[in-house]
Parts: sequence; structure tokens; C-alpha cells
Amino acid sequence: MNRPHIHLRALCFPIILLYVSRLIAQEPGQPADPIKNLILPGETFRIEGRAAFIFWPSEDKKRTPQPWVMYAPTLPAYPDVHEKWMHEQFLEAGVAVAGIDAGEAYGSPQGQKLMTALYHELVDKRGFAAKPCLLGRSRGGLWVSSWAIAHPERTSGIAGIYPVFDLRTYPGLEKAGPSYGLTAQELSSRLSKHNPIARTEVLAQSKIPVCIIHGDVDTVVPLAENSATLEKQYQQAGAADAITLIIAKGQGHNFWEGFFRCQVLVDFVIQRAKAGAS
Repeated sequence: MNRPHIHLRALCFPIILLYVSRLIAQEPGQPADPIKNLILPGETFRIEGRAAFIFWPSEDKKRTPQPWVMYAPTLPAYPDVHEKWMHEQFLEAGVAVAGIDAGEAYGSPQGQKLMTALYHELVDKRGFAAKPCLLGRSRGGLWVSSWAIAHPERTSGIAGIYPVFDLRTYPGLEKAGPSYGLTAQELSSRLSKHNPIARTEVLAQSKIPVCIIHGDVDTVVPLAENSATLEKQYQQAGAADAITLIIAKGQGHNFWEGFFRCQVLVDFVIQRAKAGAS
């Protein structure tokens, strides 16, 4: 039987042409397949297969050791445009911002492990300061508080924008359980080990400086069970002067500009990040 001849050159040419056309259409200096889209100039890379990023200050503002912010939650959509002004202030002050996409980790040990991998990459290999300031937005509060509880000696401060500290309020045990490799019932029985708000006395006793802004009508991440409870723990530990809670009257879990242009919080982050580099 006669078989039709297939010429490899004929098959490959259209594929090569398509690839070249894509390269031509691509803007100069941009990677063909960016690891993560960034709202500000920076660098993207992978750690343990996970997307990570750094927002870099301009060359004249970089320092050694480099002051920095460990940001959470680093997810495909975050940091987002609502935070752009805030991050610009950090960079202008010579403070870098970095994060790693741990997925919906909710403060789990696996998420903490990835944050630690980011820490070692930056501190051990890139000359970053040994004590970053941690910044958690919403569920990012679970990430940064859990990591700080495990590593208070590596934490210069914690800042939060309507941050979560109590797993029971958000995302709830049913949703959080899989991140911990547990059922909701199993996680419920181990909250003293895994729920940040049950362990934040470590932060209070260590007098880790904290600055938070939180709305008083937040129904997604209620103020009382999260930021206000953390404030009470600091007060009970005799560390009231180490925590600043700014209550945004009439605000919920939203994109109100005041959350992201809070000068007190921005100044706190810059001051603590620089203190961690001294």
C-alpha cells in the first residue's frame, strides 16, 4: 500500500512562524511567559515551584542589608491595584516588598514552610534584612500572624488591613481544613495549635509591634473576634503600647481608599522594616 509522504519541514514551518510572530508582537524586555503579573516594577521567580515576587526600590535607594516587607496573601490577583499607592511609598522609602504564592494556605504549616523558604532565599542569598515587617491584608493576616508566632525573632513588626486572625470567622473550618490536611472536626479539636488567635500571646509577650486598620462594620472579618481580640491580648500582656488599632468608622470589608492610603500604617511599616535592617 502506498502511504502519503509527510514532510517534517512542512509541518514545522507553520509552528515556527507562529512562535516568531508571537515574539515580534511581544513588548521588548518582557518574558514570553511571565511567572506573575506585577503592579509595579520588580522581579518574579519561583521557589519550590511557587511563584514569588520582589518589588524593588530604585537603585539609588537599595541598601545592604535591604529593608523589606513580607506581604500576604500573594495570590495571582494580589497585590492588586488598590494597594499600588501604598507599595509605592514603601519603595520610595527604600523598602522592598516580597511575597510567595502559597495558595489558599490560611496560615497552615505548609504555607509557613513556603514563607520560610522565601525568607531564606532573600536573607541568605540576596542580602535582605534578617527581620522583615510583615503585612497581611484580609486572609493574609492568617499567613503573617502564624509565621510571626513561629518566628518572633525574625519579625520586626506586623501590619494589617482588616486582617484575619481567627480561622473560625474566616474562611471557616470547613474551608480551612483541607489546607491543614484535616477535616473540619479535626481542625476544631486542634485550634489551640493551629488557630492564630489562640496563640497570639506569643506576639504580645514578645512585644512585637503591631499596626492595624479595620472597619467596625466588617461582616466578612468581624473586628471584635479578630483585631480587637488581638488588641485585648496585648493589653492583658502589659504590651498595650506596642499595638495600634485604627478603627475605620462605618467601613466594612471593602475597597475604601482609606484602608490603602492610611499614612499611620504606611509610616509604621517603613519604620519597622528599617528597624529590622539595623
